[in-house]
Amino acid sequence: MTLLLENISLTIGDVLLLKRFTISIEAGEIVTLMGPSGCGKSSILAYIAGDLTAPMRATGRVMLNGVDLVRMAPERREIGRLFQDDLLFPHLTVGENLLFGIARGGSAERRDLVNDALSRAQLEGLENRAPHTLSNGQKARVALFRALMAKPQAMLLDEPFSKLDAELRQSIRNYVFAHLRERNIPTLLVTHDREDAPLGGRIFRISNKGDLIRA
Repeated sequence: MTLLLENISLTIGDVLLLKRFTISIEAGEIVTLMGPSGCGKSSILAYIAGDLTAPMRATGRVMLNGVDLVRMAPERREIGRLFQDDLLFPHLTVGENLLFGIARGGSAERRDLVNDALSRAQLEGLENRAPHTLSNGQKARVALFRALMAKPQAMLLDEPFSKLDAELRQSIRNYVFAHLRERNIPTLLVTHDREDAPLGGRIFRISNKGDLIRA
C-alpha cells in the first residue's frame, strides 16, 4: 500500500498557503507534517480525505495504491482518520461505535468483530458502556479501533494526541503507531509538537513562505 501526494498545492482565496510538493508514503510508514496554526496542515488532510471546503482550494493528485482519489467520493476513498477529539457517538454504546461504518452482516459475525477489537484494545467487557463513562485513554483506543475496523488503506492523524496528558500521550501515541505499522497502513500525521513524531520517521515542516522543508 502506498499513498502518493503528487504536486499538491494549497490556497485560500487568492493567497498561496503551501507551494507545490510531492511526498510518497509507503506501507507501514508514518510521515509527520508540522507547522504553526493556520498554515494549512489540516486542510491538506481534508483534501486527501475529500472534504476540503471553500475558501480553501487545493490542486494535485492523491494516489492510493495507484488509484487517483481526487474525483472520488470521500466514503469510497478507504481512508481512516483520527482527530484531536475522539468523536465517539454519545448515544451509541462502545460496541455500536466500533461497528459504525461496518457493512451489515450476521449478528454473530458482528459480535465477533466487536469482541476481537475489544480484546486487541484491552477493553474486554466494555461493549455496552456509554462513551462518557470511559477514560480518555479508553476513548482514544475505541476511536482507533473504530477506524481500523473499516479496513482503511491509508490513515490520517490530525493532532490526535494533543488533548491527552503527558504520560497518557506517550503510551497512546506508541499504541497507535504500533497498530498502524502492524497493519502496514501508510499514515500522514499532522502536529505542531515534534515529540508526537515517531522516532526515525520522516518529518516535513511548512515554512512561513509556504515551502515544505524536510526537518
